[in-house]
Amino acid sequence: MKIRRYQETELNNFGEQLRNARIEDGRSAQVLATLSEISMGYWYQLEKEEREWVSEEVIRRIEKVLRIDFGVEFE
Repeated sequence: MKIRRYQETELNNFGEQLRNARIEDGRSAQVLATLSEISMGYWYQLEKEEREWVSEEVIRRIEKVLRIDFGVEFE
């Protein structure tokens, strides 16, 4: 049996951090989105902070692709 726990946390300026990380990385949004297993449209929504929430799984994939840590922590 699987048990899930739902938690939320806040990450300020995530869109700006993501955009800066992409620019520093030097790869295109299309390449990074594909490697992160999300669409380019979703990537840009995250950069513009047009999404109300994002899953931890997506954040972790992006962190892995960009080789960075956004500092997302849960209690």
